[in-house]
Amino acid sequence: MSTATASGTTIHGLLLEKGQDSVVVQLPGTDYKLHLAVDAGALAKLPAPNTGVRVAGRITARAKRVDIVRAGGRFVDPVIGRPRRIQGCVAAVDAHANTITVSSGIPAVVTLTMNQRAESFPLGALVAFDVERGARFEPA
Repeated sequence: MSTATASGTTIHGLLLEKGQDSVVVQLPGTDYKLHLAVDAGALAKLPAPNTGVRVAGRITARAKRVDIVRAGGRFVDPVIGRPRRIQGCVAAVDAHANTITVSSGIPAVVTLTMNQRAESFPLGALVAFDVERGARFEPA
């Protein structure tokens, strides 16, 4: 099962846990069990977590600093827990919002910080960055 839709930013997963302001989403076809923050209004609309409850949405994060790297694969680290490091290819650039969409096995829309500009990162570039605490799940 693919974890990305044709739009490139939507993930489909299984809701494993639902906390006061967070969820744990397992991504089919991977070992990922990501712990992600969720807004209270969106959290209330999510079903209670039961085995097999499917959810769709997008992952957003803030990068501490994005570097173009020359080697390596696509990944989110750690596999279980809150995302701390992401490496993947730039799939989309939004100069107006100053975000890049990174395909790291799963798509993530990443807001740039450190005075970095989205247009500085060419499509297809392999990038790596640490993730600020608070990566989010935005239900579709």
